[in-house]
Amino acid sequence: MIHELKIKYHTEDLQKIVKIDKGDWIDLRSAYDEEFKAGDFGLIDLGVSIKIPKGYEAHLVPRSSTFKNYGILQVNSVGIIDESYAGVADVWKMPVYATRDTIIKKNDRICQFRIIEKMHPVIITEVEHMTDDPRGGFGSTGVK
Repeated sequence: MIHELKIKYHTEDLQKIVKIDKGDWIDLRSAYDEEFKAGDFGLIDLGVSIKIPKGYEAHLVPRSSTFKNYGILQVNSVGIIDESYAGVADVWKMPVYATRDTIIKKNDRICQFRIIEKMHPVIITEVEHMTDDPRGGFGSTGVK
């Protein structure tokens, strides 16, 4: 199934979003030149609003080279953008913390997103005991 993403660009000369054939993630770019000093918090304006299909949400994460190239960390680990965030003022941004002085130029590829089907409804049931065999607790995978 192919889904349509309706995109509004808020910045002139922002390179257009392209879905490449390799991989499932779509790169996003900084809409402006940004300068951060070590210890700064900031919101990198991505210059777009995107209408996500009904029943889906977008997961926004740094590109694999973002920390190496810019020394910034996305402060919420992963950004979740739901289908209702699609109004005229709903511009996508990436909240970051700078670990060193850095400059990000307009059109630098800074993060990526993909759309994911939203969680289906669940029923939460409290139980007295869990019935599965224990795996060993937190941090036990691969430990013998």
